[in-house]
Amino acid sequence: MRDHPLLSIIVPVYNTKPYLNCCLDSILAQDFTDYELILVDDGSTDGSGDICDRYAAAHPRIRCLHQPNGGHTCARQNGVRASRGEYIAFVDSDDWIDPGMYRRMCRAAEDTGADIIHCDFTAVMPHKTKVCGTPFSPGLYDKQQLETSVYPSMIYFGTYFVFGIAPNLWNKLFRRNILEHYLFRLPRDIIVGEDGPITYACMLEAASVYFCEEAFYNYRSNADSVSHHMNAKRLAENHVMFDTYRQFIDIDAHPYMKKQLQYFFVYQSLLTFVPVFQSICTETARFRQLFLSECTEPHIRESFRAVPLRDITGLHNKLYAFCVRHKLPWLFRFLLPGQPSA
Repeated sequence: MRDHPLLSIIVPVYNTKPYLNCCLDSILAQDFTDYELILVDDGSTDGSGDICDRYAAAHPRIRCLHQPNGGHTCARQNGVRASRGEYIAFVDSDDWIDPGMYRRMCRAAEDTGADIIHCDFTAVMPHKTKVCGTPFSPGLYDKQQLETSVYPSMIYFGTYFVFGIAPNLWNKLFRRNILEHYLFRLPRDIIVGEDGPITYACMLEAASVYFCEEAFYNYRSNADSVSHHMNAKRLAENHVMFDTYRQFIDIDAHPYMKKQLQYFFVYQSLLTFVPVFQSICTETARFRQLFLSECTEPHIRESFRAVPLRDITGLHNKLYAFCVRHKLPWLFRFLLPGQPSA
């Protein structure tokens, strides 16, 4: 008989009052009971912390932690430290989950002993929804099957840009010791994209992974979320993220990861460059200096040289990549949406 739950569910909470009740109610509606729910109020100022306290007072499975605002990674780390489960799951506080999610995933964990359990998810956008799956067949993959069938296309599946496995933490269960090895090493100053280095490093360390075919998790694509706010600090954040990927993933042990990371670095750079440089387009001298600095950053320079333009979809993306590869700030500036020629 265990003296701890099978599953610990960690919910970082920061100013998500309009969505929080929906999120927490969906967890409490699970047809599975062998879990604890840890809410980490990350210095909320909109009353979200009070909602957490009310739920914790009413439900014995819920504990609530309060901390000064330290960011998503800090909240996750503190939640995991306070947890006791054999497996760890995360839910973002503006999302919600289907009632059978953890029964199905925990049953797979107990039946197979897999280190990671993965499910599909539904992206919920203002005017449509989209089920986001994985190209890998459902079922259990042992280490040999992971090496041959999953790892070679885990990040880049061959089409720009299609993930083999989405980087999100929240549609997966992780065996505690594997998650902790990377979560507590993750720099807290990665604000956007912090899931990826942990997810892929844990996948590479796992002895086995189980893929569920059901889309249990509902991800709310929110235009006001932090991932939609771009400024020049995001460039430095990219550098930290790229360094973290290279620290967490041993290219010598997994040589097929080098190309995948290069494609991802190009994708992430283009995703960031356009809105960031558009925001400083009128500052001509700063624009040029910052752009050339990005072009010579080692991971960025290597990746843009390695990825053929033909493998990048979209004419503008090809042109942006051409500018970065050949250090052409004036052309990049000209191509930005809604900007006049220099």
